[in-house]
Parts: sequence; C-alpha cells; structure tokens
Amino acid sequence: MSISRSWDENRTSFDSSIQVQRRFNRNASSYDAHAHVQRRMAAQLAEIVAHGKNNTLSHSLNFLEVGCGTGVLTQMIARDWSDASITALDIAPEMIRLASRRVKHAEDGKGTAEGIRFVQADIERWVHEVPSCSVDIIVSNACFQWLRHPQRTLTGLKRILRPRGRLLFTTFGTDTFREMHEAFHEVYLACGMQPQRHGLSFHSADEWRVMLERSGFTSYREKRLVHIERYASARDFLHSVKGMGASASEAVEVPEVSLRTLFTQMYKVYEDRFSVRAAGGVRATYDLLFIEAAISDMSAI
Repeated sequence: MSISRSWDENRTSFDSSIQVQRRFNRNASSYDAHAHVQRRMAAQLAEIVAHGKNNTLSHSLNFLEVGCGTGVLTQMIARDWSDASITALDIAPEMIRLASRRVKHAEDGKGTAEGIRFVQADIERWVHEVPSCSVDIIVSNACFQWLRHPQRTLTGLKRILRPRGRLLFTTFGTDTFREMHEAFHEVYLACGMQPQRHGLSFHSADEWRVMLERSGFTSYREKRLVHIERYASARDFLHSVKGMGASASEAVEVPEVSLRTLFTQMYKVYEDRFSVRAAGGVRATYDLLFIEAAISDMSAI
C-alpha cells in the first residue's frame, strides 16, 4: 500500500462523515463557548489571507471556505474582502444555520452577508462535483484534520482553483494534546496493555507538503506555532473538547479494563504530570499549522 493511499484510508475505519456530521450538529450551540484556540487561528489566518491582497487579481474574487463552522472566519473574510463572492461550506446543518445568523447580524451592518452563499455538504464529495477553475482562493480553519481522504480532496481542491489560485488553511500538528496522549500511554503500560491512541492522529507539516505537491500545487509555505492552553482540570479539558464535537477516538474498548477506569487513571496521571503550578489547573498543547499552497499559471492550464 502506498503512503498516500494509507493517508487517505487512515480515518475510514473509525470515523465516517455521518459520525462527524452528527457530532458537530449536536454540539454546534456549545462550539463557540469552547473554541478559544480556533478563534485565534481564524484571526491569524484572516491576516495571512489579507497579506496577499496586493498580489491577487483585480477582479472580484470567488472564495471557497471549507468547514465554515459557526462563521467566525466567514465574517472576517467578508469584512476584509467586501467585493468577494464567498461560498461557505460545512457538513453540519446546524453549523450552517449559526454561521448564516452570525453574518446576517454582523455588528457593522454593512451588508456583510450579501456576497455569501452557504452550502451544507461534505467537501470530500462536493469538491468533485463543481466545475474546474471556478475558485480564486480556498480557505479553511481547523477543519482539514477531519478529512478521511486528504490526498484525494487536495487534488480536487487544486482542480477547482483558477490560475494563480491560493489554498490557505490551518490544522493541528502532531504534538497536539501531547499531555493527554502521554498520560494514556503511561496508564496502558501500567495496566500491562498495548497503548492505544485516544483522539485523532494528526499529519505533520512535511506530510501536508508532500500531499500538496502530489496534488499539483507548485509552491508551499507554512508556519508552526505551539500554543499552551490552561484548563481547570484534565476532566475540564476533555469536556471542552467534547463541547466542540471533536471527541473522535481511534481507540477500541478492551476487556481487561473498563473505559471508566482508564479515564479515571488517565486524569490522575495527567494532573500529576502536567499541572500548572503557579496558575493552577493543567496545561494542554495545541500544535498549530498555518499552511499556504499555490499553483502557477502553467500548472493550472
């Protein structure tokens, strides 16, 4: 099996698009209360997109936003690119409803929602159904880690970009939630069991670069930031993750020990090893990747 094929199949065994849709639909109303890191990522991504304004074509641009969620980035892009047409897509109908409401009630009241079209769809299917060379800029915040077929989807996104098109996205790197994974690892070993991964496995920046190159993108740059977030306890940390709908796990239940016992022991190890002495509570690492890829005129023909 090729590396790209294994990347594309790495999610299919444990997390279908229906499961992802249900989780985010169920937790849409509580998402903003917990998505502090994602809001920071959106603000920085909007700045990166805006920096390219002087180098873009002069005509009114067509944006595609993948995984618009509750519309935080959507609103920023509409503010910065007032003449643009924006297609904001999300897999969860409730996210679409909240995003639409957010931009329609923008504080500036300057027609923020006029050029925005909301679409409820799975990007991994939708991208193969739209015309080629129909989008100027594709943006996505904290969404690509959920792609079950990243290589195939990136190839589809490249196909729909126009000459000089840009793809800009944020996602999470391999050190994300390092503390939780180390705590679980220690608990499994203490119980005499093979350690399992609780949560998603994230791609590294190098893996994204290789996939983008194989998809036909001809230039690439990335920035990595390690952000430490503090929570009152390990239990509060996981409650926050669940409150966003991001509670998928690759682990399977084992007969040797109950899930409740595993988590109870993990909380103890987490709080013993990763407490924030001065401020109280525990820390959680977010490994943030900001990635931009583009295609030249020649590669788009």
